[in-house]
Amino acid sequence: MNAAAAQTDSVKAIVMDPAQQITTAAQLIKEGRFEELLNNIVTGSIDFVGKILLALIIFFVGKWLIKKISQAIDKLMTRREMDMALKSFLKSVFDIFFYTFLFIIIINVVGKQTISLAALIGSVGLAIGLAVKDNLANFAGGVMLLLNKPFKGGDFIEAQGLSGTVKSIGILYTTLTTADNKTVYIPNGPLSTGNIVNYNTQQTRRIDIPIRMSYGWDAEQVKKTLLDIARSHNKVLPAPEPLARVVKININSIDFILRVWVKSEDFWPVTYDLNEEIYRQLVSPSEN
Repeated sequence: MNAAAAQTDSVKAIVMDPAQQITTAAQLIKEGRFEELLNNIVTGSIDFVGKILLALIIFFVGKWLIKKISQAIDKLMTRREMDMALKSFLKSVFDIFFYTFLFIIIINVVGKQTISLAALIGSVGLAIGLAVKDNLANFAGGVMLLLNKPFKGGDFIEAQGLSGTVKSIGILYTTLTTADNKTVYIPNGPLSTGNIVNYNTQQTRRIDIPIRMSYGWDAEQVKKTLLDIARSHNKVLPAPEPLARVVKININSIDFILRVWVKSEDFWPVTYDLNEEIYRQLVSPSEN
């Protein structure tokens, strides 16, 4: 019985969990085993430095691969003539996915336990989710903008009290360039649920120019002058025909309207030209 018991104890010692056989630094110092403590420190340091170097190698190699893959995807989207706003959104999504995958690989290779990795990812995911919960709506808004396509890159839009040319649709924000060359970032969430005016969906636009004239002017003569000004401009479309009418009679003045149609890209130049010519022919003579 004693021999059998001794054999059983030896087997238990062999199969004992290695973690239970590790002597702590405090125990080594307490027992005066400084040489063994030094060996453990050196071994642990070498192991730690090796893991850091391995992590750096994996990171830089992975970063290089991500760059090459991103360039290949960009060329593919360019060959398919994909809209630049959609390209910028997909590029952001791919970059986040690839770098997240690289991070998981580094932790998995350098780390010791898969369970610890899963717990770490879960904790980080929860923390990030709580931190950016307000931006989840912006991400969803970006997806909805790409699916519904109320505008594309290069369109001039008006939304959220702002107007400008669409440069890109990002993960969280849509970037506009205003007429005075300012860069505006509009959150995708409110943008996707609010009103959007797209000035590029139609090939033509209507220009309405109000004119207020004092009493004493002949209404028919004013309308004729306005129509002559409109028809003499080479960028005013002949159809629909220009329109000039009296729209309101005030106590001390009469309001006229000049209405013309132009190509969308000619809207502002023609507006300025007509206003200047109306001033020269109608307003300026009355002041002289």
